[in-house]
Amino acid sequence: MTIRSRRETITFRHPFHIRGIVRELPAGAYEVVTDEETIEGLSFPAWRRIATMITVPSEGVRGATEMLSIGSVDLADAQRIDASA
Repeated sequence: MTIRSRRETITFRHPFHIRGIVRELPAGAYEVVTDEETIEGLSFPAWRRIATMITVPSEGVRGATEMLSIGSVDLADAQRIDASA
């Protein structure tokens, strides 16, 4: 089984919440990493998402960051809410 990671930067224009993260996060650019694994036994290449993580400012340590596991649906919900605000 092969695993790959995709990285992308997403931008929030407003402070936002993501389910599973208890604090409000400030507006800005965030790196999101999505890990995927191959689905074996198919006649074409296919990938299944196995993890989604976001890098956020760390609480209490200025300039530090932490990577938190989040749900891809929760991230999409936060982006949708930000776009409609």
